[in-house]
Amino acid sequence: MKTLLLILITWMALPAFSQTRKEKEAAKEENVRKALEADRYTIDINYMIPSKGPGRPLTTDYSVTVRNDSLISYLPYAGRAYSIPYGGGKALNFSVPIENYEKKTKKKGETEITVSLRNDEDSYIYRLTVYKNGNASLYVQPTQRQSISFSGEMDLKEN
Repeated sequence: MKTLLLILITWMALPAFSQTRKEKEAAKEENVRKALEADRYTIDINYMIPSKGPGRPLTTDYSVTVRNDSLISYLPYAGRAYSIPYGGGKALNFSVPIENYEKKTKKKGETEITVSLRNDEDSYIYRLTVYKNGNASLYVQPTQRQSISFSGEMDLKEN
């Protein structure tokens, strides 16, 4: 009898747990949408995929931050450089004004963002895809280096 009562209570509690999870997912999607609309967000990068060679997880805190008209890039780089300053230059570590910013929402709720910018040693195109759940993929195309890709997740604590 006790077993039957325990099973009945557990069975009745299951919808409450799944609804809570759905509510959390909906709240996360709303926070992602608001951050993208405000053009103020940070993507924490946790995986790097060079053009040649294997991808690898990152153990250090790397990120890309968009703040209205500026982009702050703190990313590792692995790949071939065609023309760089003596000593290696800045690679993908800089903070500069954005020259061109385009944002498109796709059918499945993902947002595709293309950012053009330049610093004193190179020009870059950052193509960022942010999914409804906050996951993101980033493709960086420098002019003087091989392209590189990253993946990560939007930092929703800061927004």
